[in-house]
Amino acid sequence: MKSLKPILHVSLLFCLIPGLAVIAKIDPPEGFVSLYNGKNLDGWWGLKTENPAKWMALSADELAKKKAASLKDINKHWTAKGDVLHNDGHGLYLSTIKNYGDFELLVDYKTVAKADSGIYLRGVPQVQIWDYTKEGGKWKIGADKGSGGLWNNSKGAPGKDPLVLADKPFGEWNSFRIRLVGENCTIHLNDKLVVDNVRLENYFNRKGSLPKKGPIQLQTHGGEISWRNIYIKELKGKSGAKGGKGKKSETGFKSTFNGKDFDGWAGPLANYEVVDGAIQCRKGKGGTIHTKEIYKDFVVRFEFNLPPGGNNGLAIRYPGKGDTAYYGMCELQVLDNTHPKYAKLDKRQYHGSAYGMAAAKRGHLKKPGEWNEQEVTVKGPTIKVILNGTEILDTDLSKVTDYMAGKPHPGKDRAEGHFGFAGHSSPVLFRNIRIKSL
Repeated sequence: MKSLKPILHVSLLFCLIPGLAVIAKIDPPEGFVSLYNGKNLDGWWGLKTENPAKWMALSADELAKKKAASLKDINKHWTAKGDVLHNDGHGLYLSTIKNYGDFELLVDYKTVAKADSGIYLRGVPQVQIWDYTKEGGKWKIGADKGSGGLWNNSKGAPGKDPLVLADKPFGEWNSFRIRLVGENCTIHLNDKLVVDNVRLENYFNRKGSLPKKGPIQLQTHGGEISWRNIYIKELKGKSGAKGGKGKKSETGFKSTFNGKDFDGWAGPLANYEVVDGAIQCRKGKGGTIHTKEIYKDFVVRFEFNLPPGGNNGLAIRYPGKGDTAYYGMCELQVLDNTHPKYAKLDKRQYHGSAYGMAAAKRGHLKKPGEWNEQEVTVKGPTIKVILNGTEILDTDLSKVTDYMAGKPHPGKDRAEGHFGFAGHSSPVLFRNIRIKSL
């Protein structure tokens, strides 16, 4: 894999007037902008490990005072010289004044033995940087696996440990390429893939979503560290399931819809049609169509497009007849949450919810008429839903005891069944449907 960075990043302009500092002329790769201006710390302020939701809730005056107060500490421990930002191992973390949503970040760092540092994304810890040697004394907590992992993810969670050891020896510069889309993060360290498009957990609220925007923070944690070539490209309208180096592997997935007809499908097929390579429920029609194949544990990926007020559902482990919301394992809602006619629904009826049993997080659908990407993992009694890169549901249906309207769902413990779409008279579209058995 070739690096995005040019061979020559920076040229230095040396002033002939005594007393003037060296100014670096920054030359970011095409499409990127530099977070460092080559001369001072403008554009940055200081933060420690603190919940961005709290300081973002401050009034404008309170926030301005917080930022101003932080600069005394920043100027004590951080220096800008030429093309390098240097920290002495102490003080607040250098944090961008601007908050970022989806982005690709390039950054080089060089540190020293026994150091421990990292990069906070949207103000959330962290992409780990540390001494990977035995002499560093942190093998018991994963340092032997190297830098680049999402170390603050839960124990055993994907991405907590890097896939490979990619650190260079002390004294050499290391290069990160970090892509964050929604909640999904992909990280390359020294051109090696160390985190493959997995969820960055919200350290401050494990059950909550990652903030939609927040600062980039360069952590200092007891050892000198230098940074250079800090470039960012904001990603507009991207998704975590497609595009560039951030896309997930499709190994093991099989297409369940050929884009032309309903070969391999069963149920009330006359109530559906194929429109521009997508399955669409006919307006005013409905019923559950499903794959002929039966699945136990599986992952399904697909795209969907909701008309205004659109309503459909995913049939999970469907027995082939009856209402999948009750006789299948569940119906996972596919719904235009924003439409006024749905304003007073039970929270377990909105998009991504296991209908009547477990509520999904709201606020991550695209506008009606735009294509969304979703991934659903069904394993044993558990269901996880990722919508446009953000995890909106992670539930264990075997633990559900409170049902909407007090009506139990006899099929929720079903161990296998078909996958399908439960139409409710709305012309909702589905395409690129792929399933992998686990």
